This record gives sequence, structure tokens and C-alpha cells, in this order.
Amino acid sequence: MATVNKSVASLRIFGHELIPENISACLGSRPSTSYRKGDVEQLYGGRELTRKTGAWLLNADDCEPENLDGQITDLLGRLTPNLEVWKQLSQQFEIDLYCGLFMEKTNEGFSLSPTTLLALAERHIEFGIDIYAPIREVSKSEQCPCHSGKLYGECCAPKDEV
Repeated sequence: MATVNKSVASLRIFGHELIPENISACLGSRPSTSYRKGDVEQLYGGRELTRKTGAWLLNADDCEPENLDGQITDLLGRLTPNLEVWKQLSQQFEIDLYCGLFMEKTNEGFSLSPTTLLALAERHIEFGIDIYAPIREVSKSEQCPCHSGKLYGECCAPKDEV
């Protein structure tokens, strides 16, 4: 399996009654970004954005090439391992792990270890992935993205393109 070019990961907690300082106290870490419901943010051009919900976000460093296992381990390692705290938070707030995968070529892939999947499940953290594919199309005369060594037109190109 080919390696995804880049990955980003952020643990996110959302809720109308969310108070960032309380979440930090429960988890034992300060967030990368946080806000309360009703907070007003000044946007470019003088516009204002009023937050419709509270949020507490903790970002991992971007990885090139992809290393979601490492990023998730880093994020969870900065927070309490107390599963009762996680259970209580998941009953009050929406918790997810946002992951973005940025492919350099098509047909790249990744996997998560059973240890990482168990750690997320024990904390009631939903796992979501956004995949960002390369923008340009592969021509029939280029090497096939599946890494077969053949040209795309001789390998994985849909037959109606050949």
C-alpha cells in the first residue's frame, strides 16, 4: 500500500454549554483553539462571526508522510487516560477526531493500529476522515498510480478511456 502524502488531525469537542476552561481542567491540557457559544470573532473585511456553539480543539502537528497513528497517540497522550472522564464528556458534548488526508497521487492508503482504534473507542471518540485527492488527472501515458509499473492506459484506466 502506498503512503498518503500528508495527514492532519484534531480532537474536537463541541457543545452549547461548553466552557473551554472546564474541558481543559477535565482533560489536563489547554486547547489549540477554543471558544464559547456567543463569542464574536472579527473576520477579514470587518465582518463578524458569532459562534453558534462552544468548541475545544486540540491539534496534532501535521505529518508528511501520513502518520495518523502517531498523531492520535500524541493527542491522547496529552490528555487524561481516565475513561470515566471521557465517558462523562461524551454524554454532555459531541467529541470527534477530525483527520485530513492529502494524497499526492491516486490510490494511496493508510491504516490505523488496533491499539489506536481501541483508544478512540474507549473514549467514545468518533473517527472522521476527509480525503483530499490530487487535483490533476492522470494521463494514459503516465505510470499507473497503482504502482504496477505499467502505463495508466494499459492498467487501471477505465476501458472507455482507452
